[in-house]
Amino acid sequence: MAQTNPGFEVIQGGPETDVPEVRKSPDNGVAIAMVTIGLKALSQRALTAVTDLFTLITVSGAFYLWMMTPKPDVYQIVSLSIYALFTLAANYIVRQK
Repeated sequence: MAQTNPGFEVIQGGPETDVPEVRKSPDNGVAIAMVTIGLKALSQRALTAVTDLFTLITVSGAFYLWMMTPKPDVYQIVSLSIYALFTLAANYIVRQK
């Protein structure tokens, strides 16, 4: 005679024996196109911001050099003026493009 456990029974075809369904991945072409457009717009804005940042850095650099010279002599004034003119010329060239 077979011995049985009360409260337990064998279930045929449970989750262990079922074959899992293979899901198809959704078409991500539209999502990739949207991300590409977003990144393109973001990079264009970043490039515009960098050109504005270039102007800020160069002008603040010239101002910092003027402030770091407590008692400038004639040669320092001339060299700082040449640097300031170079900075303005570089900013003019960057703004023209």
